[in-house]
Amino acid sequence: MSTVVLEPFNDWPNDRGFDTNHEERIPVELQVTGHIPAYVAGTLYRTGPGSYQVDTEKGTTLSMSHWFDGFTQVHRFQIIPSSDASSSSRIMYNSRHTVDPLIENLRKSGSFDKFSFGQKRDPCQSFFRKVMSAFIPVSSATDDNTGNVNVGVTVSVNTPGLPSINDVDRGGHASGVQSLWTKTDASVFARLDPETLEPIGFADQTTLLPELKGPFSAAHAKSDPITGDVFNYNLEVGRKTTYKIFRVSATTGKTNVLATITDAPGAYLHSLVLTENHVVLCVWAGHYAWGGAKLLWERNFLDALSEFDASKPAKWYVVDRKHGKGVVAKYAGDPFFCFHTINAWEESSPSDPSQIDIIVDLSAYENLDVLKKFYYDNMKSTSPTAREFMKDKGASTRANINRWRLPSIASTGTSTPGKALLDFSVPKENSCELPTMNPRFITKPSRFIYGATDRGYSTFMDGLVKLDTKTQNAVFWHEHGHNPGEAIFIPDPNGTEEDDGILLSVVLDGFKEKSYLLVLDAKTVKEVGRASLDCAIGFGFHGTYVAPGKNVLDY
Repeated sequence: MSTVVLEPFNDWPNDRGFDTNHEERIPVELQVTGHIPAYVAGTLYRTGPGSYQVDTEKGTTLSMSHWFDGFTQVHRFQIIPSSDASSSSRIMYNSRHTVDPLIENLRKSGSFDKFSFGQKRDPCQSFFRKVMSAFIPVSSATDDNTGNVNVGVTVSVNTPGLPSINDVDRGGHASGVQSLWTKTDASVFARLDPETLEPIGFADQTTLLPELKGPFSAAHAKSDPITGDVFNYNLEVGRKTTYKIFRVSATTGKTNVLATITDAPGAYLHSLVLTENHVVLCVWAGHYAWGGAKLLWERNFLDALSEFDASKPAKWYVVDRKHGKGVVAKYAGDPFFCFHTINAWEESSPSDPSQIDIIVDLSAYENLDVLKKFYYDNMKSTSPTAREFMKDKGASTRANINRWRLPSIASTGTSTPGKALLDFSVPKENSCELPTMNPRFITKPSRFIYGATDRGYSTFMDGLVKLDTKTQNAVFWHEHGHNPGEAIFIPDPNGTEEDDGILLSVVLDGFKEKSYLLVLDAKTVKEVGRASLDCAIGFGFHGTYVAPGKNVLDY
């Protein structure tokens, strides 16, 4: 395996990039340079870890081991258009830690004993304590859990089926944000005030439908771009593994189960796939060991996963979402691991135009090494283990953008799985993670993918890329020592091309030890403006953008 060159090794400035307690509960105006177009006016929400360490009453420091377990902080950028077309839009910023009660409990107790993604446990913990611990990733959905459960991977606006805030009660909310929810890979939701970001409620998927009682789900639900209906899965593991694929109607708020799958292994599935007429669940690598029983022992996702097994194919389940037919086709394909699907659509089969194929774009990994890359010790440039990890595992922790084809949906059926075909795999140097796209092309054939790159210039994300899937050519934005997050695409309302729009990304300047909101032209990937903060924002996961009067989709 080739050695990864890291230059400089201090691209992550120091622990402050992760472990800052800075927050702005009262909105402050940011300094804007360049020109931010008026059509970008709206609200950008971002979520992710704001800190990962707690100074305890016992005089010790309690540290979370894994990036996915950092303590949630949510950020809000309000973009206000100028009345003068020649002037740039203004940006107001506020943020809030949303798990203060959890942090206070850890400060007092000095220990962490909750279910987590990858927290390393005390090796001296007794056998008896492990055996007696119950597998409950989160507590029941009561108001007592507000601020006590760390839910902060994705953020959703006006989620159907969940309580919303009445405009009258809020004194009129011009942005149209009636409810704001954060989600994770457990089947729970944390409710926040859309303006102050204060945690105000908690729910789980039994709120949507009592039979959705499994503890796991996808942090990335999928929304129909026309109806706004939301699709996801609920997973129960144990003696009988059961996936329930369900839909929440945006019109009625009612939830119904579209299919129940019992012949697939329980797995860590961060996202799923949506086309015009189907929901597709791909059960890729990341299976829970011992039929899920190892979760009882380890009490975290990561240590409960089986080792990557190249002999176990990925299993694809195609579910009809419009006519109540349930699972209509199954496929098996080469094994891989994935966090993020990108887009999918239906098209006529090249071999038989009377048949329909499903095309799926996603970011794929050759094994599970990437999950261990996200231990804080392997991310921070100040950590002595980071260089060794990147040298040994650097290549395998980088994704390829893969395009899969599920051929002839109507004729495949469910008795004998068809073969999932790999149309192409984009080289790692042109691929990305945290992939996004123009939301106007969800469930339609799309050409351009945007994402954060990992080309070996730092211990983490080191640039942004625009990938042309037709030519597989890539255009990059990169500044030495600057680490960007997910790039959110804002379509130009007057645009005629798929790449007409703006990208928004929160970037950490490793030299100034401060962050800024970067604004790029999505066509050229060149900077048009930025809004500077006087602090560092912990590297986050995902976000969503809300334009006034527009529907907001999960994807």
